[in-house]
Amino acid sequence: MSQLPPLNGLRAFEMAGRVLNFRAAADELGVTQGAVAQQVRQLETHLGVPLFERLSKGLAFTSAGRSYHVNVAAAFEALRSATDQLKPEPGKVLVSVTPTFAAKWLIPNLPDFSAKHPDIDLRILATEKVSSFHGDGIDLAVRQGKPPFGASLDAHLLFRQEVIAVSAPSLVSEHTLPVSPQAMSSMPKLHDAHDLWPEFLGLLNIEDRGGRGLRLSQTSLAVDAALFGQGVALVSRFLVAAELEAKRLVQITPQNLTGERDFYLLATRKSKQNSAIDSVVAWLLERAER
Repeated sequence: MSQLPPLNGLRAFEMAGRVLNFRAAADELGVTQGAVAQQVRQLETHLGVPLFERLSKGLAFTSAGRSYHVNVAAAFEALRSATDQLKPEPGKVLVSVTPTFAAKWLIPNLPDFSAKHPDIDLRILATEKVSSFHGDGIDLAVRQGKPPFGASLDAHLLFRQEVIAVSAPSLVSEHTLPVSPQAMSSMPKLHDAHDLWPEFLGLLNIEDRGGRGLRLSQTSLAVDAALFGQGVALVSRFLVAAELEAKRLVQITPQNLTGERDFYLLATRKSKQNSAIDSVVAWLLERAER
């Protein structure tokens, strides 16, 4: 800690660098102009380099001051963000989901949530990264996997894993549904990061004769490509239930992949003390059951 610059000086420098004026910085900080100027001078003495050029109408960065301010401002922003995550905000619930789950299931269902819980500020963190309840400040998470997920977590089953092959009706218009394994073999395949086609083709005991196909980073993109008739996608049934019902997509073969990687809603044990989180959990479970 002895190697750190004076923190009051850093705070004064960060604010003065934003407005390039000691008086305006003092107004923002609620201190005198002289106090800000003195704290910045002490910081410059500690560092051994001038950070500002004092002008008649304000301040200008030195080259060292400009680059230093970028880093100092980023550090203060990180501190503000970390502090905001710790502060309890009544009615705010942050849920971590994958982009595909967000785009294909959660967002289409949100109008129902908003109508039932207008007082809850539901925030969605859509990321492929496994978010941390502590490090990222999330309240709930949807994960695909197999319990147990951790001693401090409660896991609620949302959806069983059931992966099916779907396409646009136009792609199979010349075939009778369900299509034969031989016809499936020759169709273009849409590949995503889960790479389930080898297992699915093995289930049908066929080889892939549909060419290289299109490779995409997310299942949601594969579903979108399927909707435009660009190939056959493998996707969990619940993610395309609306498209199947509206006949924008069709399941082209009755076979499906099942396994132990089901979809779970995770919550920490302490979240039970939060009524807003309880309401979101109850809504997610009720909606998933439908």
